Amino acid sequence: MKKKSKTVKKKKAVRKAKKRPAAKKKTVKKTTTKKSGKKPATKAAVPVISPSHIPAANESVLGEVEDFFGHIGVIALTLKVPLVLGDTIHVRGHTTDLTQKVQSMQINRKPIQKAKKGDPVGIKVDDKCRKGDAVFRVNE
Repeated sequence: MKKKSKTVKKKKAVRKAKKRPAAKKKTVKKTTTKKSGKKPATKAAVPVISPSHIPAANESVLGEVEDFFGHIGVIALTLKVPLVLGDTIHVRGHTTDLTQKVQSMQINRKPIQKAKKGDPVGIKVDDKCRKGDAVFRVNE
């Protein structure tokens, strides 16, 4: 059996090293934070009452617009007081101020004449409304 020379062994080792990429070292950034005994200043939680959510003297809070379907002109809300077809509603918001009689009302796509407190209803409206607008029932 022939002995291999040292130069042949070195050449083979060099070829193998070229084929395998060297393992990359992962660098880890060290972050330092200063720890002071102070907490960040926070503002006191003061409830902001929007003028749109304050009912007039002859109005009672019906609910808040949970969704508005523009293509069919319907607002969805959960009632806080009972509502009957023919009642007058007032929808107020940032850019909304709409007063109209309830002509169409549905629960789960079924027309209804009256709804009780806690019912999720859809009411047909004549103008654009937005989510978060306040809805009031006008007491006559």
